[in-house]
Amino acid sequence: MLSYLLPLIIAIAIIGTMAAQPYWREYQRDKIRQQPFKKAWRKILQQRMPYFRQMPADLQLQLKQHIQVFLAEKEFVGCNGVKITDEIRVTVAAQACLLLLNRKTNFYPKLRSILVYPSAFVKEQQSLTVDGLQYKQKIALAGESWEFGKVVLSWQDTLDGAELPNDGRNVVIHEFAHQLDQESGKANGAPILEKGQTYQCWSEVFSKQFSLLQHQAQTGEPSIFDYYGATNPAEFFAVASEVFFEKGKALAQQHPKLYRQLSHYYQVDPVHW
Repeated sequence: MLSYLLPLIIAIAIIGTMAAQPYWREYQRDKIRQQPFKKAWRKILQQRMPYFRQMPADLQLQLKQHIQVFLAEKEFVGCNGVKITDEIRVTVAAQACLLLLNRKTNFYPKLRSILVYPSAFVKEQQSLTVDGLQYKQKIALAGESWEFGKVVLSWQDTLDGAELPNDGRNVVIHEFAHQLDQESGKANGAPILEKGQTYQCWSEVFSKQFSLLQHQAQTGEPSIFDYYGATNPAEFFAVASEVFFEKGKALAQQHPKLYRQLSHYYQVDPVHW
């Protein structure tokens, strides 16, 4: 009799363990949030995140708690001689967690490691000629987001992005926007939307702005967005996220529908920071 019951008991135990994991994870995260925020980390925020002081007090507190959880769960790996320090960890985490404020979040569930290079790193990739022939080329990158488990960052570009909080360019925001986009699969410019948002409206607004940026990139017409956003919809979402957080007022004035979509998605309103 026991031999028949044993598989059932094991199955029930496995199912029970899996069902309890989210509650246990939240319990652990709550314990982390309740810990005092380290003074040394606060100094890093003040030094490396100039717009942190402009954020409302409730968002400052929430950001610090998010940073604590992020640093407890993610691994940082130094590349090409980079020694991982609290300055690197906190500076990256603070910018990455901007994208999670006021939202129900699982802290980039696919992400395991952040690889940090001293400056722009070289990657070899396959490209196609106009005739359809494949060839290899080396390109320099400031950051890269992988669908499964990794974000790669240039430390110098990370510092530059944090130091200039109103130029509309931030490599950490860009790559972690890709992470949000990749939570539902391959990045396509349509992340998992918040309640009350529809993909039809999102697509209409983003498609129109993406087409406009493509036209501006082809003609050289000035744009609030980096022309790199015209590469594909996934890159446009990442570039638009950079502009939303760093040039929110200009975005709201020039492209109000896009600003409203991003404000609803990110659940914050940077215009008032």
